[in-house]
Amino acid sequence: MLSSFLLAAVALIPGVFTAPSETLPQLGDLLHGDKGNAIQARQGGYFWSSWSEGGGTFRCQNGAGGSYTVNWQSSGGSSGFVCGKGWSPGGNRAVTYSGDYAPKGPSYLAVYGWTTNPLIEYYIMDAHGDLLPNEPWTSKGNFTFEEGTYEIYTSTRVNKPSIIGTTTFQQYWSVRTEQRVGGTITTGKHFDAWANVGLRLGGHNYMILATEGYTSGSTTSNGTSSLTVA
Repeated sequence: MLSSFLLAAVALIPGVFTAPSETLPQLGDLLHGDKGNAIQARQGGYFWSSWSEGGGTFRCQNGAGGSYTVNWQSSGGSSGFVCGKGWSPGGNRAVTYSGDYAPKGPSYLAVYGWTTNPLIEYYIMDAHGDLLPNEPWTSKGNFTFEEGTYEIYTSTRVNKPSIIGTTTFQQYWSVRTEQRVGGTITTGKHFDAWANVGLRLGGHNYMILATEGYTSGSTTSNGTSSLTVA
């Protein structure tokens, strides 16, 4: 998660990033402090993003085409990662994906993205490990369409890392009531459902099919993920 000028520069770097997060260039240090790691790049029509903070082992490997793999183990304190593959900018898209996701502890499998003006971090979650968000969720109801039933929540992050640096911002969540790994997520349906309950998005920044794992309180996270997005 980088400032806009750094994102523009890094997004032009060619190649595949396969290094464990603890050895990534410390680009995130400028905004996230000395515990942050970030890499973002474009490859073969897809946008790749990998970010982590704190201790632990987070091995996010950017594969061919729309594929990627993750093997992770978080540690105590502020420890976690988000990585995945998608598009920049994001927006209304039918995201079709397949693969495997095997988490233990706090973790999400979701379409994940950001908007600016307003600054919003959002998740459209199809599967998860333990649901232990670090900020309280506020329910905004639910909605059902041909892809399933999702609960809607909001939360607020105060003085936390973002794509524009450390700041306070809102999070929007759609959480599928019956978990799945594989299928199609039509993002526009979620954006419309959020708008119907007063949750406004801004201009779209990047959007990825993400795997996230993190430590919540004393509960750490570990697992594997192997996913392909189309």
